[in-house]
Amino acid sequence: MQTTVNSQPSAVNVQPFRTGFVNIIGRPNAGKSTLMNALVGERMSIITHKPQTTRHRIIGILTGENFQMVFSDTPGYVKSPTYKMHKAMNRFVEGTVEDADLMLFVFDMTEELEADNPLIEVLKKTEVPILLILNKKDLVAEQRIQDATGWWKKHGKFDEVIAISALKDIESSALLEKILTYLPEGEAYYPPDQLTDRPERFFVSEIIREKILKLYDDEIPYACEVSIEDFKEAKTNAGEDIARIRATIFVMRETQKAILLGKGGAAIKKLGTYARKDIEMFLQSKVFLDLTVKVRDNWRDDEQALERFGYLG
Repeated sequence: MQTTVNSQPSAVNVQPFRTGFVNIIGRPNAGKSTLMNALVGERMSIITHKPQTTRHRIIGILTGENFQMVFSDTPGYVKSPTYKMHKAMNRFVEGTVEDADLMLFVFDMTEELEADNPLIEVLKKTEVPILLILNKKDLVAEQRIQDATGWWKKHGKFDEVIAISALKDIESSALLEKILTYLPEGEAYYPPDQLTDRPERFFVSEIIREKILKLYDDEIPYACEVSIEDFKEAKTNAGEDIARIRATIFVMRETQKAILLGKGGAAIKKLGTYARKDIEMFLQSKVFLDLTVKVRDNWRDDEQALERFGYLG
């Protein structure tokens, strides 16, 4: 996916060119995806109120006249991984300490401060600067910000602390300017109009999965994985662009398949309608979307399945 980048730090005129990898980590639902979307100025990662919405490491690129910031959104770190999928998601997070120029550790200030937070140990493994991002400042009192700042300074080595609200876009410009000061000099890693390293079909699968998260309750969203089987772009007889997409939603049990389909196929039809509308906005073309549901037993612990879905390899 490529697009023209419009968002950049205000009143910044820095020479020479600065570029680097800015990796974002935190616990589930800390607001990492919301933050990256706000910083890049585009909707890169899907967002819902449910934990573990993000399952993969997603790159978002922001390029300005004198800089390029390569942000990396990661899954929320699972404290007690139950499945091989969870372990793979944790490895995405752990891998960010190896290729970062700057780490952003996002903490949700409405959550409890826990001395056994596993990310404390992860952060000890990096030698690059770390910014502590206290998110959701709009939901807490000033005293909570001060208390959280003091607590985290005792439990980690942070170069700076900044309180923000990613959802309300409070202090995002200030954070961008702060990030720029930590980036090394160098040449851009990507063309100036490139926004991500992921293909369109990845984002299509994520849009479908987002609708599953929003439309279904209980364990259903967590039992699902979306695979794009076919993606063809063409012209209609009237000369309009159209994308014909065939996707399979994998679940682990027949009972889950029945719930996903709904009575007389009503639920899957609603899912398809909602997903198609967002995919059309994303692709800027008409979309024909064909959804199929299949059972793949225990795919979250199946290494072959996890490799196919992009968790391994």
